[in-house]
Amino acid sequence: MSSAIVTGAALMLAAAVFGGFYYYAQSSAAKDALAVTGSAKTHVTSDRAKIVIALAKTVPADKLAAGYAGVSHDLALAEGLLKTSGIASADMLESVVSMNQVYDQSNNITGYQLGQTVTVQSDDVAKLTAISKKVPTLADQGVVVSVQSLEYYYSKLPDLRDSLLTQAVEDAKARAEKIAQGSGRRVGSVQAASSGVVQVMAPNSVDVSDYGSYDTSSIEKDVMVTVKASFRLQ
Repeated sequence: MSSAIVTGAALMLAAAVFGGFYYYAQSSAAKDALAVTGSAKTHVTSDRAKIVIALAKTVPADKLAAGYAGVSHDLALAEGLLKTSGIASADMLESVVSMNQVYDQSNNITGYQLGQTVTVQSDDVAKLTAISKKVPTLADQGVVVSVQSLEYYYSKLPDLRDSLLTQAVEDAKARAEKIAQGSGRRVGSVQAASSGVVQVMAPNSVDVSDYGSYDTSSIEKDVMVTVKASFRLQ
């Protein structure tokens, strides 16, 4: 038998032995670990809100200047409502006036659609909610107005997330202990853990996303996090 054949056979034998040992090691490690998912949820009340009030006006093509003046007049009325509701001028953010051309069937410009928004953010959630209900009253003064959006946020989410992650790991360990009971083994230390995305949902909602969710439509919210953890079995 040539030396090349002997060397080749030795390499193949070594590879087989190592491969078998590696498989055994991996299988043994898998038997000595338990991977579970834990979760934690809590209820919070929004502590910040943002309202966007939208103004609109449509004017004929030869009345563009009057249209801009009309939007400015309507903006003053909207800001007057905000001021009487306790909002300071410094807290109002006005957008630039937008303009879209209106065409007839012959592609001729017949008019313009003008629009402007005023945005307010505040820690007084109740105040902005009340203002949203007053905005439609501007229609009595000839203002074409709407609440474009009213959004609610929770500003302490980063700190809350850390607390919930700790609770989620504890939940994962409790689940692992329940599973391990049937095998007569005990759950040891955490081998590895990875956190999932944060889900901020309306109360009793199941609307979750793989990329996380953030409901801004409700004042009351449920915040949930999940953790995938692997525990050593003893």
